[in-house]
Amino acid sequence: MAIWHRFSDLGMIVSRTTHTATHCNTLQHTATHYNTLQHAATHCNPLQYIATHYDTLQHTATQCNTLQHTATHCNTLQHTATHCNTLQHTTTHCNTLRHNATHCNTLRHTATHCNTLQYTATSHILQQILWVSFHIFWVSFELFLSLLSYSGLFCNTQ
Repeated sequence: MAIWHRFSDLGMIVSRTTHTATHCNTLQHTATHYNTLQHAATHCNPLQYIATHYDTLQHTATQCNTLQHTATHCNTLQHTATHCNTLQHTTTHCNTLRHNATHCNTLRHTATHCNTLQYTATSHILQQILWVSFHIFWVSFELFLSLLSYSGLFCNTQ
């Protein structure tokens, strides 16, 4: 029985050794898996950093595109405002020219009317002068004839 006991102890030792070996293999497998995970984590951290950096760059690029679009829109508005100011200045200038042209036409009409009045007044004055001159001449002629007939120099042959 002692042999069996010893043999049974040996089985137990073998069984325990097998169990320990299995446990050791499990630990070794776990350690290998841990090393693999640690290695993967070592590679993953830079990739995660790159991904984060990529996301930041993409966000910055989107923000830059938005700012560029806004700047383009602002430049368009500024160009439109400048064009509008030019049109407003041109409109004001045009209105001034139109006012001046209207004023000039009024002055031209007034000058024409004044010239007509001056011509009419001059014609009327000339008519008056001619009429007075004719009457003076006629009265002078009649006076002359009267003097001739009174002096006897003029003979009426009738």
